[in-house]
Amino acid sequence: MTGATDSLIGAVDLGGTKILSVVVTASGEVAGEDLRPTNAEAGPDAVLGRIRDSLRAALSQAGANARLNALGVAAPGPIDFARGMVVEAPNLPGWRNVPVAARLGEMLGCPAILENDANAAAWGEFIAGAGRDARNLVYLTVSTGIGGGLVLDGTLYRGSDGAAGELGHIPLVDDGARCGCGARGCLEALASGTAIARQAAQAVADGRAPRLADLAAGGEITAEVVHQAARDGDTAARDIIDQAGRHLGSGLVAITNIFNPDLIVIGGGTAKIGPLLLDPALERLRAAALRPARDRVKVEPAALGDRAGALGVVALAREAAGRA
Repeated sequence: MTGATDSLIGAVDLGGTKILSVVVTASGEVAGEDLRPTNAEAGPDAVLGRIRDSLRAALSQAGANARLNALGVAAPGPIDFARGMVVEAPNLPGWRNVPVAARLGEMLGCPAILENDANAAAWGEFIAGAGRDARNLVYLTVSTGIGGGLVLDGTLYRGSDGAAGELGHIPLVDDGARCGCGARGCLEALASGTAIARQAAQAVADGRAPRLADLAAGGEITAEVVHQAARDGDTAARDIIDQAGRHLGSGLVAITNIFNPDLIVIGGGTAKIGPLLLDPALERLRAAALRPARDRVKVEPAALGDRAGALGVVALAREAAGRA
C-alpha cells in the first residue's frame, strides 16, 4: 500500500492479445499490476472497458483511497499523438480513429496520453533499461510483427505525423512475401514470428521438417515451436530461423546506415529465440554496414522485458501531467 495516493501514474500496454496495466508511485515503485486478455475480437468499446477494469484492479492494490493523477497508454499501430487517437491497429479489429486518450480519461477521471507501443518501449529502455548510457537509440521489437521506436539526440522522435519508426516495413525483397501492410518483401514479412511460422508451415506441408511436424501435430505452428524443433536438430527449422536472422541483419544494416545510433536494443517475444536468430543478424550487420556507423553501434537485448512499454509511457504521462 502506498501513502502517496495523489501522485500515482497509471500505464497500459495494449496488445492484440493482452492488456498489461501498471500503477506507479512518484518514486517509481510499482504499486499495482494487472494482466488480462485483450479479447480484441469484441471491438473497441469492449476493449476500452477491459482497460478501465484492468486499471481499477491494479489501482486497488495501491490502497483503498488510491486514485490516478495521470494515465499513459501504449497502443500498436499508427497513432495521432496530438489527438490521443489510434489511427489504425492491424491486430485490433475495428480500431480506426479511436479516441483512446479522451475515452479513458473520461472513464477514469484523469488526464491521459496515448503513445505508440514501440515508441513507449524505446523510451522505457532509454530512461531505465539497456539504453541509459545512450544518446541515440533505436528500439526494434521482433515479435508477431516487427516495430520500432527512435530516440534521437535524447528525444523521442515521432516524425511529422506520429508515424516514424515503422522499421518493420523497410523493403528488402521486391518479390518477397506479402506483408500485412500490403507491400511485398518488408522486413516484417521476412523476419517476424509470423514469417517464421509461415515458412515452417510450408516446410511441414512439403515434408521437409519431420521433428517440427511432430511438435506441431494437432496444434498451431509458432516461432516458439520452430525454435524447439531447431534445438532438437530439425535442419529445416534451423534453416528457417537462420534465414530470418539474415533478413533481420539486413534491417539492422539499414537502421545503422540511416540513423548512426549508439545502440540498437532488440526486444519482443521472437527475439527470445536468441543466438540462432541473432547471430546471423549480427554477422550480416558487421559485414555490410558502413563505417564509422558500424564501428560505433552496439546491439543489446532489451532489459525491461514486457514492462518496457508500460514504464516508458509512465514517464511520458508524468511529463505531460507536469506540463499541464
